[in-house]
Amino acid sequence: VQLQASGGGLVQAGGSLRLSCVASGRTFSRYNMGWFRQAPGKEREFVAVIRWSSSSTYYSDSVKGRFTISRDNAKSTVYLQMNSLKPEDTAVYFCAADKTFAYGSMWSPDYWGQGTQVTVSS
Repeated sequence: VQLQASGGGLVQAGGSLRLSCVASGRTFSRYNMGWFRQAPGKEREFVAVIRWSSSSTYYSDSVKGRFTISRDNAKSTVYLQMNSLKPEDTAVYFCAADKTFAYGSMWSPDYWGQGTQVTVSS
């Protein structure tokens, strides 16, 4: 499956952004989808994951209550709505896909998008 992320940009602290990730090449509805991020000088970290059926979602503690992951299987797209953004949310955000599912950093997807930059100014 090929993944194309978009929607990043520069926003002030407290603002919002919505990331999108469009999938192609395989049956999107059969894949669990998620988002990771990597800040400069730091390791990549898990952000959120959603089951193929949208029946379960899971978030990292750092974004819980501020970010919402959702998907539209008819559009082969997964979204990450990011509210109340903080400077520490600045990172390159990657979408990912896999037929397996796990909670948090235990999830190890095989398919990755190219990343989209999110910068939050203070």
